[in-house]
Amino acid sequence: MTESIPDLTMTWVGILDLIVFIAAYILIATEEKYEMNKAKPAFFAGTFMFMMIGVYYALHGLDPKPLHNEMTHLIEEIAEIYFFLFVAMTYIETLIERGVFDALKFNLTSKGYSYKKLFWLTGLLAFFISPVADNLTTALILSTVLFTIDKEKKDFLVAGAINIVVAANAGGAWSPFGDITTLMAWTAGKGEFVDFIYLFVPSIAGWLLTAWLLSFFVPKGEPHFDAAIHHKPKIKDGGMVAVWLGAFTIFIAVVGHQFFHFPAMWGMMFGLSLLKLYSYLLNKKPGREGFDIFVNMKKVENDTLLFFFGILSAVGALHYLGYLEYIHHLYSIIGATSANIGVGFISAFIDNVPVMSAILKSSPQMGIDQWMLVTLTAGIGGSLISFGSAAGVGVMGRLKGIYTFGSHIKLAWTVLAGYALSIILWYIQFEIMGLY
Repeated sequence: MTESIPDLTMTWVGILDLIVFIAAYILIATEEKYEMNKAKPAFFAGTFMFMMIGVYYALHGLDPKPLHNEMTHLIEEIAEIYFFLFVAMTYIETLIERGVFDALKFNLTSKGYSYKKLFWLTGLLAFFISPVADNLTTALILSTVLFTIDKEKKDFLVAGAINIVVAANAGGAWSPFGDITTLMAWTAGKGEFVDFIYLFVPSIAGWLLTAWLLSFFVPKGEPHFDAAIHHKPKIKDGGMVAVWLGAFTIFIAVVGHQFFHFPAMWGMMFGLSLLKLYSYLLNKKPGREGFDIFVNMKKVENDTLLFFFGILSAVGALHYLGYLEYIHHLYSIIGATSANIGVGFISAFIDNVPVMSAILKSSPQMGIDQWMLVTLTAGIGGSLISFGSAAGVGVMGRLKGIYTFGSHIKLAWTVLAGYALSIILWYIQFEIMGLY
């Protein structure tokens, strides 16, 4: 800690805030049991913890300026992530409303593909869509496709669900905006855009090994498709334009951040302004079916955004109190590589967002190679357990009673094999060959 910020870990406010954080995290981890959305305890903890620090400062007559500066800086960090995700979610909701994903779903289910071919197709789509659409959205869309294909074949559904979760998390790991953890690392300046692309080989190889092992559990044959009851959906007016506008928005966000040093969310907000202008022009054209951008905004998962706000604020409070210094000491004791590999296993039990946030806040001295390793492990480590990532939790909700903790654990060894291969390839590429 700096001289102007005292170590508060052993004070009453430090102990109280730690208890509040642990209690909130227990509620987050058991949200299905208590039927309490995880955003509620996270949002409460994130706001309450800083308020208690403010009370402590007032009672002890301490200079509030360091606290004010810390909170101002934290608001800036959270806003970058918050607005980036808000725009991405608005685009996704627009594509859903325009029927783009319904058309994708129909094309997959109506071709007469075998179970194994559908298994590989949904996995490939998850791996390559998640770098743009984020891993949670990708997993939700493709798990819906799985359930549409066949609601009864549990062996196909379980293997397919695990495949989608692993592919979505692995795909998100090599893109700065494919996973919240990579987005956090990118916006924190721990790597340039191209640095994350170097994780492509470890990411795809790890997923391919897991998918290959899982494919032995996929049944033979083809799902039944009745053309009489399934009508080909039509993409509404402007659907494909929205797709290209979304791609252009990502391009502007990357170029603006890399070359003009704008926050990535600035390019995303510009892209949102283009979508709003396009919706206005579309609605003005006679005979065209337009859309209301504000209706699509209303469908954005605000609970997810508030969860991120809450958990990042709570971790920020722990950092200010002095608890994250222990993480810094841990890295110096066991070494960056061992610690970063361990992060993947921790992420399987504890959501990777607070884990990555804590590491970024403690900011251990590491090179680009190690920051890419922790991005890789935090991103894909959550796949080891069904509830270890947002993608896994989302698919569990979509395939209730089918994709469960128990069904995942039975095949978790396939995920562990892929995780190990990803780390081995990272070591060969980054540490031995120096290709980054």
